[in-house]
Amino acid sequence: MYARRRRRYFLMMGGCIVLFVSAWAFVRLWSMPVAVGMCVVAMVIPPLAAMVANRRGPEDRWWDDPSGDPKSDEWWDELDGKKRRQ
Repeated sequence: MYARRRRRYFLMMGGCIVLFVSAWAFVRLWSMPVAVGMCVVAMVIPPLAAMVANRRGPEDRWWDDPSGDPKSDEWWDELDGKKRRQ
């Protein structure tokens, strides 16, 4: 999952760089409003890319990783219904 999120992040950031550079390298020669619009779109991409990169999927089980305290882990497993009381 980490590799997929990282790949999406780099694709989005690459698209951001392509938009920004192309807007000011050659699109501005034809249309300044389009170049500014491309920069506005490029401005929105980095926060979205950060959200995509830090998003946890349903199979990422970070909330029930063992804490290292066996008593606490047993208690949480019992609350989550993973282990039956004996």
